[in-house]
Amino acid sequence: MEINDVQTWIKHFYGERGWASYSPFIRVGFLMEETGEVARAVRSYEIGRDRPDESIQSKDQLRQDLIEEIGDVLGNISLLADLYDISLEEAFTAHKQKLLKRFNL
Repeated sequence: MEINDVQTWIKHFYGERGWASYSPFIRVGFLMEETGEVARAVRSYEIGRDRPDESIQSKDQLRQDLIEEIGDVLGNISLLADLYDISLEEAFTAHKQKLLKRFNL
């Protein structure tokens, strides 16, 4: 799936549920929440959680959790970009150009 197709799908899916109309400040809050969940998933994968109230998960389960949490971050990034009429392709292209210029490549 191409990046612009992903963004369109996310906008449609979230939109049908009324989740795409939140203000930028609320969307950033969701993004921060999901970023924290990525941090937790990375920690669990790398060093574990060591909590008696949580079951031990296999590396495959931990990896799947990380994949899902990264997807949640991407969904929120996509919706935030959409609020400002920015395509993910446009954002990535700008990021790439900035890095190439910064490192004289």
